[in-house]
Amino acid sequence: MLRLLSFVLFVAIWWIAALLVGGAKLPSPPAVLNVIAAEAASGALFLHLGATLARVALAFVLAMSLGSAIGYLMGRVRLGDPWLILLLNLPALVVIVLAYIWAGLTEAAAIAAIAINKLPTAVVTLREGTRALDRSLDEMATVFAMPRWRAFRHVVLPQLAPYVAAAARSGLSLVWKIVLVAELLGRPNGVGFEIGVAFQLFDTPRLLAYSLTFAAVVLVIETALVQPFEARATRWRPRAA
Repeated sequence: MLRLLSFVLFVAIWWIAALLVGGAKLPSPPAVLNVIAAEAASGALFLHLGATLARVALAFVLAMSLGSAIGYLMGRVRLGDPWLILLLNLPALVVIVLAYIWAGLTEAAAIAAIAINKLPTAVVTLREGTRALDRSLDEMATVFAMPRWRAFRHVVLPQLAPYVAAAARSGLSLVWKIVLVAELLGRPNGVGFEIGVAFQLFDTPRLLAYSLTFAAVVLVIETALVQPFEARATRWRPRAA
């Protein structure tokens, strides 16, 4: 009920603001809905959304796979992390521009740049999760002579699951933002590309149409996939009274 009320309040404030400042600067909700309907009818909306979602999925899987493995290794071996600190503080724009300069305006360069920006957050989260593992459970697995993979599967992974969920949530929110910048700078399609075109043409209804549609898709994925995964990953933890 509160979510519905907040949505209605948002639309009402938006509509009032559009009336006050004028449709040239802030188009009304019906004007934006008309653009969304037109883009959907032509198929362009789904084409660009699909391209963006594909880049998000590829970069996210790549970054989470590498980040989880590196983070687990750093947590176990206690490796130094100057390069990790460098990546954490390196602006996303710099990484994207360098990737395009070195590898060209290619799909691989865009996905690699997005993944590199996401990678350090996954590494840090999994490193801290690995350092927080219960050592007594490791000793128990050793005493019972559990095979290494079985111990990892049944002893380590359940403890790391909440950290994987946290890395996935924070990383996905980061990837959503970075992929638009990568598309804006060097891709011929995607939501970021359309936002760039709308900016050049001062087409505010088109800009809002793609931005709000993308935000709606992100919200659906967060509600339908990320939150259930996080709840499942942390279900073994005792709840506060």
